Amino acid sequence: MTQKKVLLARRLPDAVLARADDLFDLTVREKTTPMTPSEMRAGLAIYDGMMPSLGDQFSEEIFNEFGRPRCRVLANFGVGINHIDLDAARAHGVTVTNTPGAVTDATADIAMTLMLMSARRAGEGERLVRSGAWEGWHPTQMLGLHVTGKTVGIVGMGRIGQAIARRCHFGFGMEVLYVNRSAKTVAFPATQVDSLTDLAARCDIMVAATPGGAETRHLIGADVFAAMKPGAHFVNISRGDVVDEAALIAALTSGQIAGAGLDVYEHEPQVPDALRALDNVVLLPHLGTAAEEVRVDMGMMVLDNLVAHFDGREPPNKL
Repeated sequence: MTQKKVLLARRLPDAVLARADDLFDLTVREKTTPMTPSEMRAGLAIYDGMMPSLGDQFSEEIFNEFGRPRCRVLANFGVGINHIDLDAARAHGVTVTNTPGAVTDATADIAMTLMLMSARRAGEGERLVRSGAWEGWHPTQMLGLHVTGKTVGIVGMGRIGQAIARRCHFGFGMEVLYVNRSAKTVAFPATQVDSLTDLAARCDIMVAATPGGAETRHLIGADVFAAMKPGAHFVNISRGDVVDEAALIAALTSGQIAGAGLDVYEHEPQVPDALRALDNVVLLPHLGTAAEEVRVDMGMMVLDNLVAHFDGREPPNKL
């Protein structure tokens, strides 16, 4: 039987590539940058399936150049799919899948990393040591926020939000508050509140863990930051455009909030000079799932979705 032609838009770990090469007539795009519109159009015309990822903007305009493209499945590498117009994909007969589950714990771990780094001023402290300007310990040096026993507010109580909440409750004895579009039943103490501003006013650390997309763009803006305590910290591991970045910069610059930890940015990979200049923000280069075993699991899930589609079965992670 002729193998299906598949394009991987980014290079994946060797174990994933080896399996993919056995399964498909495989092409691996060597660039690490997002696909260009011409690459996406060519991919839809040439391949039976593709693995896009973050930044590959499969918009309605891209799909509208085709009736039914040859490519009938986009097996996204990652959970977030706000870069793919799902309605347009379905209208043109293209199935879209993602990789939930595999990313949950790794992303929650990065949220905790950012939470601790921001609250305890770890990034600022490391820069001080590296600069050679550290003059030694003293009792009032770089005092930050003690995390244990504080209140965390989580925006979005899906898989990742719940994994963060579990770590906060069981690991740090924190009170957990959250906002979510629907009611949730969770296996640990957590209180759902009615509004973002209510959440902001009551928590010491707010964590954005909601999906990206048009519905959540700038969900967290000036009104939310204004409601936060002056000593509070904000963490974002969701999508950059969930946050009004200009409002966040203003809140950090004015001292309206004490600090922030970010793994994602509104116009990624561009990070505003004003944000990079601030000492009270921790900036990571989208490390959410950057662990070898996690990326292998994600890649294998992509392949499972592709195989199911080509076998005529419903992919396990069809959207």
